[in-house]
Amino acid sequence: MFAVLKTGGKQYRVAANQILTVEKLPAEAGETVDFSEILMLGGDDFRVGAPFVAGATVKAEVLEQLRGEKVISFKKRRRKHSSQRKRGHRQYLTRVRITDILAGGEKKAKAKAKAPVDKVVETAAESSDAVAEPAI
Repeated sequence: MFAVLKTGGKQYRVAANQILTVEKLPAEAGETVDFSEILMLGGDDFRVGAPFVAGATVKAEVLEQLRGEKVISFKKRRRKHSSQRKRGHRQYLTRVRITDILAGGEKKAKAKAKAPVDKVVETAAESSDAVAEPAI
C-alpha cells in the first residue's frame, strides 16, 4: 500500500518503512508525527481524495533535524553600475521514517461525540419564544 501526502507545499509518494526528507516539522527526534493531508491511497483499497481522503492518516517517526546544502544566489549588474550581490541559503529539513498508513480513521470516529439533535432543536425553540413575530 502507498499514499500520496502533502506537506510543506510539496507532494510525496510514500510507502511503509520509507525514509523521507521533508521541510522542517515542529518535532524532536524520536517523536511520532501524523500527516492528515492525504491526496491518494493506492494498493488494494484505491481511493482518490477531493481534495483529501477522509479519515486517512500517515504516521511517521522523526529521525533527525538537519539542514540542506548551501544554495548560492549571485546577482551582478553590468555596465555603469557594476554592483554584485552574493547570498547563501540553507533550508531547515526533517528526516522521517514512514511507519504506518491508515486508510480508515475508525479511531477518530469513536473519539468524536455528537450532541443529540433533539436537545439543540428544543433550545432553539425556547429562545425563539422571546422574539416577537414580524407583522405582515
